[in-house]
Amino acid sequence: MQLGLIGLGKMGGNMRERIRRAGHTVVGYDRNPDLADVASLAELVEKLEGPRVVWVMVPAGAATQSVVDELGQLLSPGDIVVDGGNSRWTDDEKHARELGEKGIGFVDAGVSGGVWGLENGYALMVGGDPEHVAKVQPVFDALKPEGPYGYVHAGKVGAGHFSKMVHNGIEYAMMQAYAEGWELLEKVDSVTDVREVFRSWQEGTVIRSWLLDLAVNALDEDEHLDKLRGYAQDSGEGRWTVEAAIDNAVPLPAITASLFARFASRQEDSPQMKMIAALRNQFGGHAVESK
Repeated sequence: MQLGLIGLGKMGGNMRERIRRAGHTVVGYDRNPDLADVASLAELVEKLEGPRVVWVMVPAGAATQSVVDELGQLLSPGDIVVDGGNSRWTDDEKHARELGEKGIGFVDAGVSGGVWGLENGYALMVGGDPEHVAKVQPVFDALKPEGPYGYVHAGKVGAGHFSKMVHNGIEYAMMQAYAEGWELLEKVDSVTDVREVFRSWQEGTVIRSWLLDLAVNALDEDEHLDKLRGYAQDSGEGRWTVEAAIDNAVPLPAITASLFARFASRQEDSPQMKMIAALRNQFGGHAVESK
């Protein structure tokens, strides 16, 4: 099938390549002309045969709203817009309503996989009407990992991004736990090879995970994380997860504490946040701050 893809950065560029490897046609647009296949959104729409599917991979908020607004003017009834960025689920409901008034379908897709997605595939959490999701299914199949797992139609519009938001909240708490354990091991005199302790956990333990593997990768590159400043940003989804928990009276003590720990990292050079920063760089290519 044909797909228009808007936003060809670290995630979008690799997604374009993975979809093409599966035999589909991708017409990509990015503000950086060195990355783009076309010069404008209008040209992208012109190159696609109807009914069109256009996937948006730009930052959440104003950037996504601007692209959705422009696509609403360019697309035709029966076309589909997929938002694969990290938008808030309430924005999905707004976009679906606005586009639906013009006969344009809307699907939200939470995408996980970071810079490793081209090789390993992307976990996809999708929200939208079944008939709209079905039109995009060949692309979902191209992006997902091999095997039976890594894709779910989570529910109606907003369900995909809500599920991805909770996924990221869990990710916050897991990274925080590894970081706290790492700092404690580094602190005591009796443990002389913390990196190899982490490596020993990769097989046969109940805490083995891909995040643990990435922590070992980070320690192989910088054994004591001396090159990093203990400062970690938050993408916003941790905050949304805590806000949703408050709205629904669901206690999230671990996720909330991990979010607050990131806030604390901006006030001092926290050893724990060196590990958080290293992990975010490992799985997502997020920028780190050097000392």
